[in-house]
Amino acid sequence: MTAQPALEFRHVSKTYSTGSPAVDDVSFAVAQGEFAVILGPSGCGKTTLLKMVNRLQEPSAGEVLVGGRDTRAIEPTALRRSIGYVIQQVGLFPHMTVAQNVAVVPELLGWHSDKIQARLQTLLELVRLPFAEYGVRYPAELSGGQQQRVGLARALGADPGLLLMDEPFGALDAIERARLQSELAGLQRQLGKTVVFVTHDVDEALRLADRIVIMRSGKLVQADKPHVILARPADSFVAELVNSNDVVRRMSVICVREVVVPAANESDAAGPVIDANADLRNAFSQLLLSGSDSARVADENRVIGRVTIDRILESARTLGVDR
Repeated sequence: MTAQPALEFRHVSKTYSTGSPAVDDVSFAVAQGEFAVILGPSGCGKTTLLKMVNRLQEPSAGEVLVGGRDTRAIEPTALRRSIGYVIQQVGLFPHMTVAQNVAVVPELLGWHSDKIQARLQTLLELVRLPFAEYGVRYPAELSGGQQQRVGLARALGADPGLLLMDEPFGALDAIERARLQSELAGLQRQLGKTVVFVTHDVDEALRLADRIVIMRSGKLVQADKPHVILARPADSFVAELVNSNDVVRRMSVICVREVVVPAANESDAAGPVIDANADLRNAFSQLLLSGSDSARVADENRVIGRVTIDRILESARTLGVDR
């Protein structure tokens, strides 16, 4: 029996009184525990689609279902408290400490103080802002990246199954953005949350997504796994958007563990060590920097095999042929 989607759009449209539909007959589902990225240029309907999930916007037509329930049958405040929501502007309460910001939803839900305290400790450790050091600080005392970490912790406060993220890293510098992307991907794998993430950044989408939903002028153009979109774009718009012929970009959607070759003998013990969860672009860079044409691949500090430059290039070239 097929598992019920965490989120589903059924022929959803949103039309304002002054123009064309912002969202036009969109249908797709997001599986439990999936990291789905909605990708497209400005004005394509990404944020409107996201806001219809927690009823910040109401559909003009169609249905939005969360956990199999039509959101129109759920009181808006109750719905929003059951869904985590992270935006680019963060929206922390400036007069509240970090701990008070993160505790907002659990307190509204009437959690016991001991449970809230334990949750605060756990969440701030998860986002690498230890409670003892950061819990008493105010948002103005934090960097942009730290504020965004607090925003993520607050969204996870009541342990929601569904997390909505609207261009959360768009205002950060490139180094902090890459760091938070990596941390978010690790958290999502660790916690198993369903994430719907909006971005116009193709590399961000490829780095994070289990599946990418591409929008254009309010319509869904293609929804598939990143490697399928790169290998078989639905049309010329998608091909141009993701630059599907870029071999280096193709490397970013293949995990090293997918192309690892078992070690044959003791001589395979030489060379740099690359994490099995790294992508091939990262592995390729490490090999070029090391001057070696092959590297050991490790999974949780255990060497499981090797990867070579030739193997990486061949995998990128044949992307989508047998995957």
